[in-house]
Amino acid sequence: MRRTTPLALTAAALLLAGCGSGQADTGSGGKASAPPSPTRSAGNCTGHAELTAADHGRTVCVARGGELRLTLDGTRARPWKPVSASGTALRGIDAGFVLRPGDATAAYRAVAAGTVRLTSSRPLCAEPTAPHQVSCKGIEEWTVTVRVG
Repeated sequence: MRRTTPLALTAAALLLAGCGSGQADTGSGGKASAPPSPTRSAGNCTGHAELTAADHGRTVCVARGGELRLTLDGTRARPWKPVSASGTALRGIDAGFVLRPGDATAAYRAVAAGTVRLTSSRPLCAEPTAPHQVSCKGIEEWTVTVRVG
């Protein structure tokens, strides 16, 4: 008779737990988003979205009348530029207070069907603080496409 070890049972349980984890494709080159939130509405758009720097390159769908908020955590030495929105499907609303220098925050209400591109950027390296230090001139870009449905 074959005996099953606790290690084998644990490995099998972990393998089964990983199946059907519920991650959805965002349509952005195979990147997966978090499982659907309970605020999803018709058309698989959400009524509320929270974005961070980790969402760079994503496409999100927000239902008309829904809200989108974002926070890009920066530093005094590597600050994010204010977020720009191209398009008319989102209208800016009060984002609250920025608590730390270098952060960029924004908030929008989805007011019309359409697509908006949100962008920001910041330096890859801190500016030199002493003479004769080397600095880099690289820029870190942040872009998210928002579809209002």
